[in-house]
Amino acid sequence: MKLISVVLSGGAGTRLWPTSRQAYPKPFISLGGCPLLQQAVERGQACGADETMIVTNQDYLFLTREVINSLQDPPKTSYLLEPKGRNTAPAIALAALACSQAHGADAVMIVLPADHLIPDSEAFVTNALEAARHALLGQLVVFGISPTAPETGFGYIEVAQIERTPQKALRFVEKPDAATAAQYLSTGRYYWNSGMFCFTAGTILQAFKDHSPEVLAAAEQVLASAQAQQGVTRFDSKAFAHQPDISIDYAIMERASNVTLVPAKFGWSDVGAWPAVALAHTADASGNTFEADVVNVDTTGTHVQVDSYIPKVVATVGVHDLIIVDTPDALLVAHKSQAQKVKAVVDQLKERKHDSTHLPTTVHRPWGTYATLKEESGYKVKRITVKPGESLSLQYHHQRAEHWVVVQGIAIVQIGEVEHRTEVGQHHYIPLKETHRLTNIGKNELVLIEVQCGAYLGEDDIVRLADMYGRA
Repeated sequence: MKLISVVLSGGAGTRLWPTSRQAYPKPFISLGGCPLLQQAVERGQACGADETMIVTNQDYLFLTREVINSLQDPPKTSYLLEPKGRNTAPAIALAALACSQAHGADAVMIVLPADHLIPDSEAFVTNALEAARHALLGQLVVFGISPTAPETGFGYIEVAQIERTPQKALRFVEKPDAATAAQYLSTGRYYWNSGMFCFTAGTILQAFKDHSPEVLAAAEQVLASAQAQQGVTRFDSKAFAHQPDISIDYAIMERASNVTLVPAKFGWSDVGAWPAVALAHTADASGNTFEADVVNVDTTGTHVQVDSYIPKVVATVGVHDLIIVDTPDALLVAHKSQAQKVKAVVDQLKERKHDSTHLPTTVHRPWGTYATLKEESGYKVKRITVKPGESLSLQYHHQRAEHWVVVQGIAIVQIGEVEHRTEVGQHHYIPLKETHRLTNIGKNELVLIEVQCGAYLGEDDIVRLADMYGRA
């Protein structure tokens, strides 16, 4: 059996704001010691996958590769890079076409979202191999989660009766209201829809042909005009935009008659909101989960998470069942029962065109990271890190000058045509409109403090003349 792990890595994770941002979404958030994307990839490896195929946005390629390269035993990996999000049906159709071309119609695809938390890997592998057996018999397999509460944030799948063995899926239903969810639970006939699937490439392509031929036709056109190089497939943005924006549930699962539900025998969370993050931590005697130095007085059931540039003490007094998430540029305080409404906060911030919905406080780039430590009228202070052997683009700015101070590592600072070897404690001034570049020539991470001075300090005031990452 040829097994391909297809990891769907997208979505902004708006309900996990302010930690999850558009430029650094939920799959890259660490939970349980490593990024959720890494956990999904390792899940496929544990099943014995011959290859990992990651479908993600083109802007996340370098972040995704960092996760893959950090693994002790990186899998053979291919990348399908979307110019923009287009929902799960087009993503799966493209993956199935690519999988069929590379491995044949009988290859088994196990489709895994990159933002799930499944602590029991062994139980998952057992279920996944059970699903693969049904997939080889021509079934479209979905993993069902036994519901523990009348959740309104999940889709539901109706079966004849909840059992521990695979059975025919009778009906898929969308996210219900609270009363309907409670009714579903009382019948004992509904599972949560996990969004994880298993089928052969040939079976799912036939399902698209039978039930959503327009999705398949659009995907075929997109793949025909794609450019592939060294395992990375890029799609034409105009062709890609013509694909229907539709989920795999609507396009296929609600219409097909050959859908088998495999009941999950493992713990599962889609980490869809902050209470789910809290549940992934070990609580103290009062039900609190603290990822910070917290002084608590008369506090119960509260989750505190702090991301600060300097050590920060948080004190909670007389509060109960709250979510408190503090980042350098945003603070969230919410009651656990209202956590789903965090998305409404993000929607309002987007209307105001606020940066806190897009860029994280530490911005990741192919060469390293930068974080804004202080910004006021006329100046901005940044902390810049550069990985060994990496280099920023050769660039200049129209509206700002810069001062650079190396505080860790060894750099080559190019100013104009002159290169300066620069060590800890040494600094350089880069005048307005002067070309410059920063390169890490040491074996360890380079850390630099940058002070920008000027009337305008926006990130778009960069003119790149040369760039090793193809951005010039």
